[in-house]
Amino acid sequence: MILTRRMALLGAGAMLTGCDRLASHGSVRKALFSAENFHRWAQRSLMARDALAQEFRPDQISPIFRANGTANPNTPAYKALWRNGFADWRLAVTGLVERPLSLSLAQLRTLPHREQITRHDCVEGWSAIGKWRGVPLRTILEGARLRDTARYIVFRCADDMGGGRPYYESIDLIDAFHPQTILAFALNDAPLTVANGAPMRLRVERQLGYKQAKYLMGIEAVATLDGIGKGKGGFWEDYAGYDWYAGI
Repeated sequence: MILTRRMALLGAGAMLTGCDRLASHGSVRKALFSAENFHRWAQRSLMARDALAQEFRPDQISPIFRANGTANPNTPAYKALWRNGFADWRLAVTGLVERPLSLSLAQLRTLPHREQITRHDCVEGWSAIGKWRGVPLRTILEGARLRDTARYIVFRCADDMGGGRPYYESIDLIDAFHPQTILAFALNDAPLTVANGAPMRLRVERQLGYKQAKYLMGIEAVATLDGIGKGKGGFWEDYAGYDWYAGI
């Protein structure tokens, strides 16, 4: 049975009485009952860490998969990569790793991959079901050999959101090593289009659409999100106040 955020919140209410004494302290209550922390606590307390998001049948795939966020980075650097069929594109894996990597699209396509038919839920209120194919992020991180001090994975993207502010996102290691968290290079049995994130995008299926970073250029393992952007863990988190943890 897949537990949705709404179900988790309802079920969690019965568990909160045991936290009353701790939560009576003002600062603890503020941290525990903020929307973001509560959603994260509820999802991870009531579900196994590797519990899967719902997967669907092929006949349930949406006829059109809308583009969320940027539809085309349209920068000189990105256009040069696109014109060459992304032959010169490389995914850099850096930060707190023992073995930094620089991987071509061809190399990534030869690695063991996963296919999953899942629903994309956009914060704007629409949803679409698509079939994704990609390399489990776990495979890349294990190949790069994370250092013990790594706590988060930051995704650097090619789209400039204006004012020299590139899009970025981040997740923690629980979501990074989840079996459905993949670096996708195909949608509905075809290479990703520009609108949907070519040449590669993140799929972290237990979170909302804005966490699914497109136009990936680099992955960085870090100990803290401080000093990255405005320190809140992602572009929309920094500039629009979105929750960093967007679990569904």
